[in-house]
Amino acid sequence: MRRLTTIVAVVAAATLGLAACGGGSDTETTTGGATTASSLKVGLAYDIGGRGDKSFNDAAAAGLDKAKSELGLETKELSAVKGESDADKEQRLRLLAQSGYDPVIAVGFAYATGLKKVAAEFPKVKFAIVDDATEGSNITNLVFAENEGSFLVGVAAALKTKTGNVGYIGGCLVPLLQKFEAGFTAGVKAAKPDAKVQVKYLSNPPTCAGFNDPAAGTETANGMYDAGADVIFAAAGGSGTGVFQSAKAKSTLAIGVDSDQYQTAAPDLQPVIMTSMLKKVDVAVYEFLKSVADGSPLTGLQTFDLKRDGVGYATSGGQVDDIKAQLDEYKQKIVSGEITVPTTPSK
Repeated sequence: MRRLTTIVAVVAAATLGLAACGGGSDTETTTGGATTASSLKVGLAYDIGGRGDKSFNDAAAAGLDKAKSELGLETKELSAVKGESDADKEQRLRLLAQSGYDPVIAVGFAYATGLKKVAAEFPKVKFAIVDDATEGSNITNLVFAENEGSFLVGVAAALKTKTGNVGYIGGCLVPLLQKFEAGFTAGVKAAKPDAKVQVKYLSNPPTCAGFNDPAAGTETANGMYDAGADVIFAAAGGSGTGVFQSAKAKSTLAIGVDSDQYQTAAPDLQPVIMTSMLKKVDVAVYEFLKSVADGSPLTGLQTFDLKRDGVGYATSGGQVDDIKAQLDEYKQKIVSGEITVPTTPSK
């Protein structure tokens, strides 16, 4: 309750400041008349870890920053905190809408329940959610073919492993993260059918604290490396740093997620980051905001897949340069439909 009160107080103060400057604070934001980019007030609610997680949230932040720089938007950013409830997330979105922000972007599937309620309360406000297909006439769903990108880094892991043993660490045991697992495992098996894939999850819903627990990432990765893995794919947000630290200590390799984590990691960790599965949240956020600014908002389900360049793999550090031709061959087979990547783990 103290945390919710703090959130209310902070955003309420921001609302008063906006009102003093002529900003609106009505419970509904109208969209009549011409919209110019500079008049857009964008509200963005991050998932746990917020801006600075060097992964999922930072990818969304990069898209927001690009749109703000190029389109001259006014923005407000709020973040989820560890252990908060659905009601907290709901209130965060409501406060942004009440403060005149339109559009409002929810970053992460954890906002789905709250968004459905708030979007119904503010039918004239445009909302978007990353990583969920929440239904609503004023909700745009920005989703990704994570399984396709994960397939490619699975192939990379299979081609690089010397032990024939690799690992997958997910931040939370939810269908979305199992989608990463399914694609990764399929890619490993496509390139090396007899390889072993270890799988572990750091947390369970509803808290999903495993997205911001580097210590748990280190401990879990230590166990996998000790059990023979020499490459681990960490789809665990901020906890990935712990996996990278374990890889450094064990003189093994790891694979990042969402952002090009070679570029965001500390210099001493860069040598162990073989590649990253790129989930281009920045592209999705930017495209949505530009579409709103242009007066033709993206609506409904928007899927960012390999064909749309919404997912992929990173080449920073040069560790996959020697297998890039093979990875791109698999990519083309997926784009053409020759390979269909599963979305759920096999039993």
